[in-house]
Amino acid sequence: MASLSNSGWRDVCDKFKNAQTLSCEESLKDPVNDPYRSKYKARELIREIHCTLKSLEAGEGEEESGGDGREQRASEAFVDGQRDELFTDGLCGESPPGMLTAKLAAVEFYLGVNHAETEELSAGHEHLMNCVMLLERCRVSSENVSLSIHVRNELGIMWTRRDEAEKALQFLETAEFIYQRYMKEDGSPPMDKIEYFTTEEKLLTDQERTEKFEFIYTYTKYYLAQVYKIVGETERAATYCHNTLQRLLPLKQFNRMEWALNAATLSQYYISKGQFMEGRHCLSAASVILGLAEVPSEAAAQESEAASEQREKNRMQSAHISRCWIKYCLNLLEDAKKLLEDNTGELDTDRQDELKRERTLGEEEEVKSRKSALLFGSEDTFDSIASLEEKVPCLFPLDFSEARAVFLVGQNHVKEAKEYFQMEGHVTDHVEILQDHSALFRTLAFFEEDLEARCKMHKRRIDMMEPVCNELNAQYYLMIRRQLMFELAEIYNEMMDLKMIRANTQADTQSLDKHSIKKINHLCSSAVKYFHMFLDSLRSPDGKFPEKMEEDVLRPALVARFRMARLYSKLICSLPSAQLENLNKALDNYTCITQYCEEHPEAAAAVETELELSKEMVELLPFKINRLKVAMVANN
Repeated sequence: MASLSNSGWRDVCDKFKNAQTLSCEESLKDPVNDPYRSKYKARELIREIHCTLKSLEAGEGEEESGGDGREQRASEAFVDGQRDELFTDGLCGESPPGMLTAKLAAVEFYLGVNHAETEELSAGHEHLMNCVMLLERCRVSSENVSLSIHVRNELGIMWTRRDEAEKALQFLETAEFIYQRYMKEDGSPPMDKIEYFTTEEKLLTDQERTEKFEFIYTYTKYYLAQVYKIVGETERAATYCHNTLQRLLPLKQFNRMEWALNAATLSQYYISKGQFMEGRHCLSAASVILGLAEVPSEAAAQESEAASEQREKNRMQSAHISRCWIKYCLNLLEDAKKLLEDNTGELDTDRQDELKRERTLGEEEEVKSRKSALLFGSEDTFDSIASLEEKVPCLFPLDFSEARAVFLVGQNHVKEAKEYFQMEGHVTDHVEILQDHSALFRTLAFFEEDLEARCKMHKRRIDMMEPVCNELNAQYYLMIRRQLMFELAEIYNEMMDLKMIRANTQADTQSLDKHSIKKINHLCSSAVKYFHMFLDSLRSPDGKFPEKMEEDVLRPALVARFRMARLYSKLICSLPSAQLENLNKALDNYTCITQYCEEHPEAAAAVETELELSKEMVELLPFKINRLKVAMVANN
């Protein structure tokens, strides 16, 4: 059997080490006008190693890999029924595979990665497939299992970048199959790919091999999560993402800030599915792990640009996680509201009592059993994560006290998020946080029985949003201003309704005191003002209203007309002439809705309820207006 002398083998190892240094370290220093200089040098060294190994192969009389259909069979081997071919005669068989073949495969792998990193994807793919074909000569064993997974991971990444997710999935699922089968049938610490070109005294320990192997498989899980998301298998993607994060923690080879942000992002999937226990666990883990990240001191940040950037990045990630906590609290409150509201949007007390009776120890036990499969953490983090979770509810709040506990958590995170996303420099983010804060107050108000207290909560919403709406430049932030104007109009409208209900429980409108009438009319007028502002924002520069509205503003515009019509009819007037004017304005707005839907029948589906009521009012209001006119003539 042909072999290298000790000095010859050390020369190969030195070339490999130099190639790794060039590719991983020196390449970071390459000039902008020659960004791949070091990687090209590394490629030449790897090619020299390849030539040396090929000469050994020729000396052994082994056949060179060629066009014998292996590439086709390698591609087809990813079908589930054919994956067993990778494990001929099992894993614990007679003799190990040829190390020379494995080393040649490793060289092809490194060349493939090198070409991919220098944006030569076709050449990179060819080398990676050569690696697959060479490995196909050997059954999977501890000497090549790590490389077998590595190369399929790389091919999965490559096909993903080419927008060929299904092909990527085949390679990645095969990598997962290889790992699982190997661990089932052998499980011994496998050789890492760097050991093919390492002198005996520098070989890895079993523990190091195990850690590297588990890390490779963790990347397989991570890539699968991304590809499953691309192909629309969101539940599977979330499962793989969660499992990836679980696997990373004990390995301790991860960026804490990135881990925390990924965990917080995963929480949003669980929240969207109503799985608040899982969402809370992800967010608690994200907050704890981010807190363990090394952050330069303020003094160090002032002295070093890199330290300053790192400190700023940590602040940004913390603010992002706070925003995810806000969404958690808001969604928990809103989903509880949907469970508890009646057909008028008010609290259904019978339903509330029923749900309270159903909340038993069994429900909490179910939560605990679901949680057991989802835990993040290691010895140094588990208690901290559990402690944080205990401070945040995950069950639906069923009364004001429980809702307030959720609200306060959300409000604390609003404050933290706003410290980073300030109005100056982060307008869009700042406004979105304000809108979420407003929504927290809106959902909390649903649980409040005292009407006056509810009004005060809505007033808080106005106080935080009105100055921002008036401050924003309409030219640059038109869409944001529209959202704020419509929401402000809705808030004033809600407050007017609450004042009317409260007034009607005390006396009829004819005997209302002047202060109450003034307050109700002010709320009405303010709502009308903002609805008008919203509609005016839809006009062209020459003041014309669009003949056909865009889909994204169609329903809001017609609803604004409907609300304005109702508000005009609610205004309390002592003079019949003022009342007549308001009724005519109400009729005009109802008529606008019906006429628009007649001219654009497709719009009717967007406002079915409002359109039906508008048609009724278009028929009824003229009679009321005529009666008022007759009465005015008679009185004169």
